[in-house]
Amino acid sequence: MFNAIKHKIATLSSDFKYYVDRWKHSRNLPALEGSDRNILNTLKKDGVCVTTLADLGFNSSSEMLKAAYHQLSQMENPTNEHLNERLPQIYTVTGLPEFYAWGVEKRLLNIIENYIGLPIAFHGVHLRKDFKNANQFGTLLWHSDAEDRRIIKIIMYLHDVEEKTGPFQYLPRSLTPFFSWDYFRLYYKLWKSSYMGIDDEEVKSVIPKSAWKSCPGPAGTVILVDTKNTLHHGTVRTEDRSTLFLCYTTNPPERPDLCTQYWDDTYHRVELCSASDAVKVST
Repeated sequence: MFNAIKHKIATLSSDFKYYVDRWKHSRNLPALEGSDRNILNTLKKDGVCVTTLADLGFNSSSEMLKAAYHQLSQMENPTNEHLNERLPQIYTVTGLPEFYAWGVEKRLLNIIENYIGLPIAFHGVHLRKDFKNANQFGTLLWHSDAEDRRIIKIIMYLHDVEEKTGPFQYLPRSLTPFFSWDYFRLYYKLWKSSYMGIDDEEVKSVIPKSAWKSCPGPAGTVILVDTKNTLHHGTVRTEDRSTLFLCYTTNPPERPDLCTQYWDDTYHRVELCSASDAVKVST
């Protein structure tokens, strides 16, 4: 009992400091261009903004895409056709300069800092191939992420994504404002699942499917999403999907232990060789 009270006091104290720090940092937030402010306003409204590489217009996009398609061609074909639940294949590509350069584009960092409200950390990049699956499990279940109080993850489609390839899907935050009855119902269901995720039927009992937002799009579609505060999932698919995932949090995040996967050996890690531009994969 005493330890529980002590933990609660520590949590409240940490939360209070967080909000005070955000208030203090608000006067130091970087200025944004008009189109970038539109992205920020959309994120604040619904927790998600969908744009494209072309609209962002970063000089680093072309080299990053070349590197992404090269790395996709190097991915080994997994022997998982016989499995009912086919886990995604993930390569950590943070160590390759083409990916890192895109992830630290100044305009992008400015948008994210304005949304998070504090100095930010860029944790890295995953190249990810999701396989066809008929049933919901893992990130195909509706969930929220836990790295920080606010998180921005960027999902970039490397091929055209339609319903058959399983587009990203989310609940606009305007449907479930904080402390609303629907918010409590959904997050109670999530809590009952030990935060492992809830399926479509459970969400449908609170928010009708017609209100869910799917994000199909052509190659080069870029989705910015607060994965902590926006309930989301990948949809079941009948064809494989290839994407890049980038992760940003406060510096330091609330849960730094959950961020190491973007640069450690949790997944296959691709790095530049010291003597050439060839790549190697370490496990």
